[in-house]
Amino acid sequence: MPKVQKDNLFDLIKSLSKSEKRQFRLYAGRLDVNEDAKFMALFAILEKLVNYDEEEILKYEGIKKKQLSNLKAHLYKQILISLRLNPMHQNVRLQIREQLDFATILYHKGLYNQSLKILEKAKALALENEEKNMAYEIIELEKVIESQYITRSISSRADELTIEAKNISKLNVIASKLSNLSLQLYGIFLKKGYVKNDEEFQIITNYFNDRLPKVKLEEIGFREKLWWYNAHLWYSFLIQDFLSCYRYALKWTDLFYENPKMIVLNPIFFLRGKQYLLEALFFIGDIPRFRDALEKLEATLQQEDFPARENVQSLAFLYRYSHRLNLHFMEGSFQEGSKWVDEVLKGIKTFENKIDEHHVMIFYYKIACLYFGMAEHKKCIFYLDKIISNKSLEMREDLLCYSRILNLVAHYEAGEDYHLERLIKSTYKFLIKMEDLYQVQKEMIKFLRRLGEIFPHEIKNEFKKLHTKLKELENDPYERRSFLYLDILSWLESNIEGRSIPEIIQEKAVPKK
Repeated sequence: MPKVQKDNLFDLIKSLSKSEKRQFRLYAGRLDVNEDAKFMALFAILEKLVNYDEEEILKYEGIKKKQLSNLKAHLYKQILISLRLNPMHQNVRLQIREQLDFATILYHKGLYNQSLKILEKAKALALENEEKNMAYEIIELEKVIESQYITRSISSRADELTIEAKNISKLNVIASKLSNLSLQLYGIFLKKGYVKNDEEFQIITNYFNDRLPKVKLEEIGFREKLWWYNAHLWYSFLIQDFLSCYRYALKWTDLFYENPKMIVLNPIFFLRGKQYLLEALFFIGDIPRFRDALEKLEATLQQEDFPARENVQSLAFLYRYSHRLNLHFMEGSFQEGSKWVDEVLKGIKTFENKIDEHHVMIFYYKIACLYFGMAEHKKCIFYLDKIISNKSLEMREDLLCYSRILNLVAHYEAGEDYHLERLIKSTYKFLIKMEDLYQVQKEMIKFLRRLGEIFPHEIKNEFKKLHTKLKELENDPYERRSFLYLDILSWLESNIEGRSIPEIIQEKAVPKK
């Protein structure tokens, strides 16, 4: 299959809504000279193409290969200018930036007092909305104007600006250190995953403590607190302290609910906080709090002022449906959860350019687990095959690992014995190539390796042996996550006791008195 050409301009045009395209035509056509401009002809060509094809573009009269690069750059810039003028894309940051630009123009024209008036208003707006980097930039321009002794301001003005600059700079440094630490911890997670033993735990703990700046929470603002909770949350995730994850994610989301306008201004951070909160509650198995948090998220997404931008809505879809499915896994209500499958598949199609392939594969895995819980094993196998047969994707090894294990178990349950021996060999080969296997995975390898040699009348006893070994690992701080990917214990108990998986899970979900 030929590789599809990628092009930034083409992707930008394809991302435009009908109203944005209409506005661009109005913007570009504001001067008669642009009506037949080559960049508008290029816009019309690219709008019609299904895939970017340079050869197809050059077939059109008037567009030459040597001028195509400059033409594309000019069109790209004009589209961005048009989008910047679109009311839908206006936000506080753009307003502050615009005011700063106006003040700079007035300063260069020698209208210093007018410039300072605009800067004062822009600074107040920046500080009110926690845009401290821009506030610092504004103060620096104020200092430039005042230092030239052309405004004859009051004598205390210099001291005021100096103190303001010092205080905001201090907060910006704190935010920068915390955001750097958060990003570094996330990088460690991508490279190495969760800690797997006491030695790794100590390394991460030392790394975190050495880089954590000393702060007093009562002396910092919204932005600095957000990064403080973010850094602590990532550290908690890395060491698999999911109760602490919950606590910091709750502080994170409460910070937004205490400052509701920040939800509108920073919807991505709000959604990520909610995602971590729900994920932590899923890990610790707290169904009541999980349900409450999910309902609160749903209510926020329904609010009229919640941003409707596509990148925000794609994340909202991803987190909303991922955790809707997780709730059914926790409750064992697989049949009820199957009602979301069509909506998930529709959403994947709607946001195909906004959701990365790895998250699509996670959705397929969740759908497969849903059908496995319903004992619809062939449907389970169908969705697992989408993951296992995807050779172009670099996804987390643990997702591939559990997809293969569940695929093997689903074939066993479906009675498709003619595939079993081949699957056992391929799954075993895949697992032994994995680095840093968890003990749960090692026990599964041993079991799978012997599965083809076990006589039917011995299988129940083998299930009991495996269950005993895995049960010992259920509460191990470094092993318990394995049971969240695949509830192997409930499956084993189902086979041992002759009861359905939903029945087993629902019984576990009932709080013990």
